[in-house]
Amino acid sequence: MGLSALALDWRRRLRLRRAPPGPLRDYFAAPFPDPGRDYREVELLAVDLETTGFDPRQDQILSIGYVCVRGPCIDLSSARHHTIRIDRAIPEASAVIHQITDDQAAGGEDLADAMQTFLAALAGRVMIAHYAHVERGFLNAACQRLYGRGLMTLVVDTLLLAQRRLERRDVPYSPGDLRLHALGARYNLPRYGAHNALSDALAAAELFLAQAAHHDDGRRLPLRTFLC
Repeated sequence: MGLSALALDWRRRLRLRRAPPGPLRDYFAAPFPDPGRDYREVELLAVDLETTGFDPRQDQILSIGYVCVRGPCIDLSSARHHTIRIDRAIPEASAVIHQITDDQAAGGEDLADAMQTFLAALAGRVMIAHYAHVERGFLNAACQRLYGRGLMTLVVDTLLLAQRRLERRDVPYSPGDLRLHALGARYNLPRYGAHNALSDALAAAELFLAQAAHHDDGRRLPLRTFLC
């Protein structure tokens, strides 16, 4: 491993020592992928959340969707979707977007159970997310609330990758051009219904593979090329 990988592993082991016994400690027990390895040699997990709002300090996770990416392939057998039970009514403005009703949420899983399964899936993998600021914020807040410690993970943000590419090519763009399904259309990817955590996770996985293929010139392509 290179120096950056050694520093990353030191941080992981420090968090492992400090984490209480349970799902977060088990997560930190798995080494992170070396950023110097070719991205096709590591496993990634495309993730999407639906939430009651945009502030992880006061809003809550409504659903978690994820699917594993191995090399140039998406493993559909790994796809999972969790609807989360929350302790309040879902705001009407957010319900219009994600179509999750109070009745559906009432029949959902406890956040602790869903996070245990999710962290086991994320362990040893790199997270892919579109506008990863949201996923990072809410997952970190969930870990703080459940385990008293925050989440640390390697992240590929497909929105940032798209933004960098457009800026390098000096192509003008609007915020709408960076939306997940707008970018998918640029690569002629399938169109799924928006604002479902699992279908958006799948769309992010497909977008990442399309973006990676654009970078691929047949030579070794380190994972760090895509990390944010």
